[in-house]
Amino acid sequence: MILLKISNSSEVVASKIGKFLESLTPDALDQSTVEDIVMAKLIENLKAEGLKGEVAAVKGLDLEDSEIVLREAARVRRHEHF
Repeated sequence: MILLKISNSSEVVASKIGKFLESLTPDALDQSTVEDIVMAKLIENLKAEGLKGEVAAVKGLDLEDSEIVLREAARVRRHEHF
């Protein structure tokens, strides 16, 4: 299993839509938007390599140093088969 943590989603959104508009969007929305874009590109690239599997965005799960931490009741926000 591979776990990917994106830590600069607000900065990425700000660079794409501008600082003012980014300041109007909640950080959680920025995180979800960037996760969805990364998932779509990841699936596209993995399919191109002939790989099959599943990818999920999970809310309530965090990665700190070398530990996985449950912040709240973990739930799958988005799940895709490829």
